[in-house]
Amino acid sequence: MSKKVYCIAQFLPKPGKADELFKVLQSLEPNSQREDGCLQYTVTRQIASPFAEGKSFPIAFNEIWADLASFEAHCQRAEIKHFFETYCLAETGLAADWNVCIYSDEPANFDAPKLV
Repeated sequence: MSKKVYCIAQFLPKPGKADELFKVLQSLEPNSQREDGCLQYTVTRQIASPFAEGKSFPIAFNEIWADLASFEAHCQRAEIKHFFETYCLAETGLAADWNVCIYSDEPANFDAPKLV
């Protein structure tokens, strides 16, 4: 059974703040990638393609964590809390909106035996 947690964290910058917000988000990568449970932690920008015209916020983190406990520990780090307080929640922040969701690759009602 897979215990991996996949996170997509999307950010909508305030007008004129996209480059600045992207740089701040990039600054979170090095320490997050050092965390024991971090398998992938990469901030990305949306690009145009006629084959991918879906609706999304223009900046997104693509994260893979070893398990839910690793993801939740990451969210409680002082650096991550500071980011959300300063750049998302504060009136002077750079993000107009954000959306953080986690996913599992395990199908519903998966019946594989658990390893002991």
